[in-house]
Amino acid sequence: MTTAQNPGLADLPAGNPFSEAAWGTPAELPPFERIRPEHYLPAFEAALAAHDAEIAAIAGEAAAPSFSNTVAAMERAGLALDRVAGVFYNLTGSHTNPELQAIERTIGPKLSRHGSAIYLNPELWARISAVDADAEGLGDEERRVLSRYRTRFRRAGADLGPEDKLRVAEIAARMSELGTQFSQNLLADESRFLLPLDAAEDRAGLPDFLVASAADAAKERGGAHSHVVTLSRSLIEPFLVSSTRRDLRERAYEAWIRRGEGGGDTDNRGIIREIVQLRAERARLLGFDSFAHFKLDDTMAATPDAAMDLLREVWTPALKRAGAERDRLQAIVQAEGGNFALQAHDWRHYAEKLRRAEHDLDESEIKAYLPLDSVIHAAFDTASRLFGLTFAELPDVPRYHPDVRAWRVGNADGSEVGTFLGDYFARPTKRSGAWMSAFRSQERLTGDVKPIIVNVMNFAKAPAGEAPLLSFDDARTLFHEFGHALHGLLSDVTYPVLAGTAVSGDFVELPSQLYEHWLEQPEVLRTHARHHRTGEPMPEALLTKLLAARTFNQGFATVEYTSSAIVDMTLHLSAGGEDGLDVGAFEADALERIAMPSEINMRHRTPHFAHIFSGDGYAAGYYSYLWSEVLDADAFDAFREAGDIFDPATAKRLRTYVYGAGNLRDPREAYTAFRGRLPSTGPLLRKRGLAA
Repeated sequence: MTTAQNPGLADLPAGNPFSEAAWGTPAELPPFERIRPEHYLPAFEAALAAHDAEIAAIAGEAAAPSFSNTVAAMERAGLALDRVAGVFYNLTGSHTNPELQAIERTIGPKLSRHGSAIYLNPELWARISAVDADAEGLGDEERRVLSRYRTRFRRAGADLGPEDKLRVAEIAARMSELGTQFSQNLLADESRFLLPLDAAEDRAGLPDFLVASAADAAKERGGAHSHVVTLSRSLIEPFLVSSTRRDLRERAYEAWIRRGEGGGDTDNRGIIREIVQLRAERARLLGFDSFAHFKLDDTMAATPDAAMDLLREVWTPALKRAGAERDRLQAIVQAEGGNFALQAHDWRHYAEKLRRAEHDLDESEIKAYLPLDSVIHAAFDTASRLFGLTFAELPDVPRYHPDVRAWRVGNADGSEVGTFLGDYFARPTKRSGAWMSAFRSQERLTGDVKPIIVNVMNFAKAPAGEAPLLSFDDARTLFHEFGHALHGLLSDVTYPVLAGTAVSGDFVELPSQLYEHWLEQPEVLRTHARHHRTGEPMPEALLTKLLAARTFNQGFATVEYTSSAIVDMTLHLSAGGEDGLDVGAFEADALERIAMPSEINMRHRTPHFAHIFSGDGYAAGYYSYLWSEVLDADAFDAFREAGDIFDPATAKRLRTYVYGAGNLRDPREAYTAFRGRLPSTGPLLRKRGLAA
């Protein structure tokens, strides 16, 4: 494998690993064990200076602007900065500490100002604008790169006057500070909370696996208690399902939904107020009616109206379904002699009772057949059968935490695809949730650069000597994130700007959500769902019950998600001009207008809605999961219609036009090339059990 060198870092002290032109590690993984916090700031400063010099040379080039000396030159610039930032920002999410957090607060605004200086550089913009694709006879990929650069520059403010450019740069720098603080506040709230379960009665109703995980979490938190529940989803979700202590369920649930609004120095409401105002101001400066209009202008949906139409189409049947589910849960409460109205902290507990009654399913019984290693192998085997990939674990490679695992990913012919890292367990130094990221993205412009992709999860660790067991939702999350990983691993483009997941926000979830479908196929489960102790396959009766329950509680799940998406869009359509936005009141009013059931909360309440406030990635874009679900439900039907869930011809089109194509095409063109047409919402409504 050939990779580009990293100019600009050679003058760093010899003891700084970033000074080395090549790391000489397997797959050129970062030498995590040698990189210390004090290495980052000098490396950032050197890399920023090197990139500044590269950009100045491009902008001041004496020769007439061309694709090669301007656009391709920009694609080759900044390699040193990419190298440093790629390591640093992966660790601030997955294994941070106070030193890294301090660096993050310092470097974030500097990086923002650096980016603004590039995109608001009039000489550079003039050169990019002057590149003549027809005169140069550019190919399709080069034309797409040129188009993406022009779009990026315009959306960053390249056409604005000097004063407005200055203001846009100021906004970007401030937004960087606010997003970092939001994330660090959220991690602090999540790390700070624990619910002791020292007495046996505190653990009433908890299955053995959860008792063991709570004991392990207590040890990780210092051992002051015998058992604790933290705000790690892999602990709190099963606790809310199984605990028969309604008072403790309420305490845990309140802590979970109140993250980011507890008052004090980690309260996020003031940060949200300022972020929303700044986003609206930036959108107005760029000529848009709202931040939502600005954000969706460069997406598949194109307008907020199109996104809201989809959300409303799903909301109505979901609300009706959730109401029927609530009534059935309330009936259980009353049948058991409960003299109370069902509350949000009760829903999961009584839904599990209803699921057991209707489908004779026990979550503990299912988990016994879903050990983590088996689910990983199921995800790998699916990729092998679809795309001919091979996976070989790398036992002796650098890693940023002992829990991290690594695999070499290859094609059927033995050629290298890339390196995949899996970081599966919750810990206090990791933010909540699950995600995919890249330490290095695929491209061919600066050499045959192979990707290094990481999946980060927050599963509960098992006691020593025991296999970690996953719920079916956990297994689905693993498949989802591995779908994102494949999008990065299978990328097959020349230019970095088009690589992997660098696609429209409402298209990026297609590869991940589509991949979830294979987990639910009997053919996959019969092969990989095996008991963690005996190795016996899941009994056919249990498999049948599991699959029959796929749409159970979907009213709740759809309302929980869709309400979050509606509040996100409403906030970015209408709240930006308000001084002194009351975040809680705005959220409550938005939910009242859509008749949100009091027994269900948003999946992500506004004060801890990291998707939309830790950065701009999903801001006015949380709808994209549903938009992509329209695509994924229809896309999997292509395999059903072919009569084989691993149909080679369909899989080949999928790799060519979706997983491997990056941003080579407009997403509508990409989907049509794969499917032959654009999708309808029918398959989505059937998948969620919401069709009439």
